[in-house]
Amino acid sequence: MGGQNLNLLDEEVFAVIIAISVVGSAVAIAQILRPEIVEPFQAMGLLSEDLVIGDYPRIVYPRQNLSLGIFIYNHRPYPILVQVRYKIGNSTTLPTNTTPSPEPTIKIFEFLVDVKKNITQRVTVPIAVNKSANRVALIFELWIYSIEEREWVYTGIWNHIYVDVSKAPVL
Repeated sequence: MGGQNLNLLDEEVFAVIIAISVVGSAVAIAQILRPEIVEPFQAMGLLSEDLVIGDYPRIVYPRQNLSLGIFIYNHRPYPILVQVRYKIGNSTTLPTNTTPSPEPTIKIFEFLVDVKKNITQRVTVPIAVNKSANRVALIFELWIYSIEEREWVYTGIWNHIYVDVSKAPVL
């Protein structure tokens, strides 16, 4: 009977070793197949009304509402809460990769973007000028909510398009 217990014990030990091997292999394969985010970043693109790059309007009118598209991509290991801040400026008030435009924010769009996901959203922006003007910049800045700092932080990512503001058409 003692030998029979030894065989049963050997079979149990063998089963545990096999189970550990299977679980360990599954974890190892999952780590290989799930690529790590090596260099986290986020991206923003400005799209036309048809949600494509290019074919932006060249002439707009004061107080007109303009339809455009915003594309946001999150390549961080956690979801991000972002704001796209819309401003109107000119060539001297464009943002840089370290400082936002000094122009006042006209409209804010907020999005929550999951890990390794993107969103494309139509937005309506007002042409908040009262008279015709040559070549104004419609500026879109990307801000991210920093949990560590508990505030919105400018990412240094921005897009703009230049438009001419024409007199309103006579109807």
